[in-house]
Amino acid sequence: MTMAQGAVKQTNNENQKLNRIQVSNTKKPLFFYVNLAKKYLQQHNEIELSALGMAITTVVTIAEILKNNGFVNEKSISTSTIGMKDEAKGRVVHKARIEIVLEKSDKFESLMATTQQATANGKVDSKQ
Repeated sequence: MTMAQGAVKQTNNENQKLNRIQVSNTKKPLFFYVNLAKKYLQQHNEIELSALGMAITTVVTIAEILKNNGFVNEKSISTSTIGMKDEAKGRVVHKARIEIVLEKSDKFESLMATTQQATANGKVDSKQ
């Protein structure tokens, strides 16, 4: 098995995680991911944010927004390099990867209730 095939197999297995958010820096705005993370946290006790290459800064920013607003606690951060086949160049390109695991804070439920109540009343939460 080549390194590229191994990366594809590993990626396929990881895509099956229901609490994983794979972040791209080109597809969606930052707060789309922040709000998606909050929705995932309503269903799971922890979530995993994952990104490759240039999207790494976006993942770190999302994690910091959630932490600074009291929604989550940081559980773990891991970095690695994976080989991906570049179809245009016909060779394996190595990309940096980050995975940040966040768990619900003790204040998560009360913060979400406050946020939802403010939204229902037509107010915008200044911390978001």
